Amino acid sequence: MPEADVKRTIDAIWRIESTRLIAGLARIVRDVGLAEDLAQEAFVAALEQWPESGVPERPGAWLMATAKHRAIDRLRRASLHERKTAELVRELERSGASNPADLAAAIPDTIEDDLLRLIFTTCHSVLSADARVALTLRLLGGLTTVEIARAYLVAESTIAQRIVRARKTLAAAHVPFEVPDRDELPKRLGSVLESIYLIFNEGYSPTAGDSWLRTELLEEALRLGRILAGLMPEESEVQGLVALMELQGSRSRARVGPSGEPILLNDQDRSRWDYVLVTRGLSALERATSLKAPLGPYTLQAAIAACHARARIPEDTDWKQIVALYDALAQVMPSPVVELNRAVAVSMAYGPEAGLELVDALADEPALRDYHLLPSVRGDLLAKLGRGHEASREFDHAATLATNVQQRKLLRERASRAGASSRPWPATPGERLCAGG
Repeated sequence: MPEADVKRTIDAIWRIESTRLIAGLARIVRDVGLAEDLAQEAFVAALEQWPESGVPERPGAWLMATAKHRAIDRLRRASLHERKTAELVRELERSGASNPADLAAAIPDTIEDDLLRLIFTTCHSVLSADARVALTLRLLGGLTTVEIARAYLVAESTIAQRIVRARKTLAAAHVPFEVPDRDELPKRLGSVLESIYLIFNEGYSPTAGDSWLRTELLEEALRLGRILAGLMPEESEVQGLVALMELQGSRSRARVGPSGEPILLNDQDRSRWDYVLVTRGLSALERATSLKAPLGPYTLQAAIAACHARARIPEDTDWKQIVALYDALAQVMPSPVVELNRAVAVSMAYGPEAGLELVDALADEPALRDYHLLPSVRGDLLAKLGRGHEASREFDHAATLATNVQQRKLLRERASRAGASSRPWPATPGERLCAGG
């Protein structure tokens, strides 16, 4: 295999395996920062060796084996207490293998609940809420600081500082690598749910790169959510989050065209939706609402997704019900992004003029200044009103803000279409502009 192909393969493997690798190492060395360093060292070793030796049959196991050997070397060099060093070395050498290839063959594929332990560790109460989420996304989602910054609409340097401080705080506090006792769970649950959903969102609508969908992140977020739902069956918001992810994830196959191009909700072939996931999502939503707790933000968003899931054709979508749900969501989770989504729903229920008035009221929101979906939504509403040249400028502006290649391409196509027409677009229901379908 050419060296360039090997490098691309290694990059892809790292994106898939890094989270499991860090989680498995953190369970052993009991230090999240050290686990990440060891994982990075294993990745460097792969970059050095695989172009010559070839990609191993089980690359994830090879990376784990190499990282364990690096851990042994570090522990032997470090000025640690002799008993602790011996204990950790025995843990790492348990398989009895002497080199990465042999050790890789001895490592089982199952990682049990290492990822869940890691997410509760990174969401420990010694960290601020923002730091918990940033660190979790970095370690469990494999996201870059740029991607996390885009998800939070803050500066990249801010996210980088949060991650560095979080790692140091966890190490200084000697936070154990474990799922906390039930009494401690509620204190960390909000950040855990937020982290899982942000991972899901990065898979559903990537902030950067050239893909409209990253299925490995979708699947990882769903897996973590389902595990958490099994652990906490009486928590309505856990069930609500799972319902939301199942319902949104059910559209994945229909969201991408043959060449990887995006297909928005109104244009999707709904027969390609995964109705197994729809059924699972509706069941989880029913469980969430049956617990009689006040409806939280994830349950409300799941209820919105359910309105789309129940509509077999766009014209059947109950947009007035969606507006009511966004009204409730704005009460429990007020934010400019929620208001922007609500404006879209209002435009679908009551006409583009009503929606445009709400969007224009958000024009000076600092959090939306570099948010490409604000001019994208405005462009769509202007186009529906027959103001094609204005709409084209908005879509062009949105394209300059978008960092995802497919999103940018779509916006430029819409700019061209809007600029060529001064007739109102049909206000057909079903297009979820802010969620990208």
